[in-house]
Amino acid sequence: MDSKDVAPTKVRRYDYAAQFGDDLDELVDDLKSILLSGEYILSEEVGRFESAFADFIGVRHARATNSGTDALIVGFRAVGIQRGDEIITHANTFYATVAAIVLAGGRPVLVDADDRSFLIDIEQAKSAVTGRTRALLPVHLYGKPTPMEPMLAIGRERDLLIVEDAAQAHGASIGGKRAGSFGTFAAFSFHPSKNLSAAGDAGALVTESDDLAHAVEAHRNLGQWVQNDHRLLGINSKMDAIQARVLFTKLKSLERWTSARNEVAQAYRELLHDLPVTFQSNDLGEVHAYHLFQVRTDRRDALAEHLRGLGIDVVVRYPTPIHLQPAFSEFGWRKGEFPVAERLAQELLCLPIRPDMPESEIVFVVNGVREYFGGTPT
Repeated sequence: MDSKDVAPTKVRRYDYAAQFGDDLDELVDDLKSILLSGEYILSEEVGRFESAFADFIGVRHARATNSGTDALIVGFRAVGIQRGDEIITHANTFYATVAAIVLAGGRPVLVDADDRSFLIDIEQAKSAVTGRTRALLPVHLYGKPTPMEPMLAIGRERDLLIVEDAAQAHGASIGGKRAGSFGTFAAFSFHPSKNLSAAGDAGALVTESDDLAHAVEAHRNLGQWVQNDHRLLGINSKMDAIQARVLFTKLKSLERWTSARNEVAQAYRELLHDLPVTFQSNDLGEVHAYHLFQVRTDRRDALAEHLRGLGIDVVVRYPTPIHLQPAFSEFGWRKGEFPVAERLAQELLCLPIRPDMPESEIVFVVNGVREYFGGTPT
């Protein structure tokens, strides 16, 4: 397609400049100092961010890694996941959730999603527990926190680890308790697409456990606590100081950004409620982080084409569910095995959602959706 045939983007998914505000001088000066110091890896700057992020989540420890995927991997290794240990998660998650299980030596066991929440079907997860199960891995998908009390109850009853994939849930909570603070440990991603984003890739594991935090320090650092004394088979997954400084700056705004995302989401819900679309459920007592705002329709692809033609940066996340990905063919999952996950993969569309979205952009997106369905503009 010739570039002149592509509509200019009028509503963007990301606005990185807005995340830094109007005054970059202090941050730029600090980044210059870091570059000149040579203190790049697991420095005091990284430790400062780890402490601040642990305080934000409400746990004792955060240990920074170079990605959210690695945060899961080092966590699984640190708790002693062995080859063949089963870890239960859901079929409509992102590739990295399941890849981390496999790369850590575990065996992923998939269950279907709940049709209303798009999260793990808790009853199916309970039924999937066997004598080989070591952990449950709920994903706080799209920023909606998984109901954790039922998951914790299964864990207590069957003596299982509860691990939270919180890669999309920065700032989400249930009853005032942050996503990431419920389980044995949780993994966060700070990929540039995330609500709290680095200027590159980065991640962190959070936990209440002193012993687990200590073990993770070696697992992320080539198996060593002291240089050249390698006590276990670790990997090389360390956050650099530049990413830590960027994240520390942005963390101060995360609470405000989460509130703003909820305001955008509420506007979408109110202004689109009379159209033939549905949304991820919104439950009392929870704070949804709204990493993604999903609309559900069986006319998803045509709607996406219409909105892109207007210059609205919509996106489809996970159009091929985990059980149909070639990378996991060894597990023998079949088409039709997880029907809700397959329907969601065909019917969900992400509308732009940013904490800095002005009302004019929200209305533009809403009117684009209403135009497609033949509704009256707002």
